[in-house]
Amino acid sequence: MRPEQRLRPCPSGDAGRAAGIRLSTMTKQASICRRLFAVVACGFAVGSWETLQETSAADKFYRVIDGKADGPTYNGYRRYHASCSHCHGPDGVGSTFASSLIDRPRDIEEFRRVVRNGQSSSGTSVMKGFADDPNFALYIDDIYAYLQARAEGALGRGRPKRLEP
Repeated sequence: MRPEQRLRPCPSGDAGRAAGIRLSTMTKQASICRRLFAVVACGFAVGSWETLQETSAADKFYRVIDGKADGPTYNGYRRYHASCSHCHGPDGVGSTFASSLIDRPRDIEEFRRVVRNGQSSSGTSVMKGFADDPNFALYIDDIYAYLQARAEGALGRGRPKRLEP
């Protein structure tokens, strides 16, 4: 707020002093309300953050510790680079042929549907379905785990190290 926009009590007489007292009391009450609101909002935020952390841990398909991927995630890396990287680029970053798979990852059900059934985009891009391909059908969740780990920053680019079983 600019200084010239602040309310000032009338400097003349008792009415001015009363207005000044009233303004001062209102300012204190507004300050208390703002602080109370901030405390309540922080409480909700902390509760929501804890719930989000619990939910997101359950939604993770990968396990990465110190940059090392679990078996399914490592297998997803191998399967992705054997078949998907030709169109979607190295490490899921996208290419001129197909979009990035890590910028805005899909949920698991949509990912499964698109990989199995294929998808046509609004342009000339078409992805065929891989439901009958044994290199894909059995490993969709592993590929998703790898891409999810990449999207969330748990894995960097390149071949991940593998966690010991």
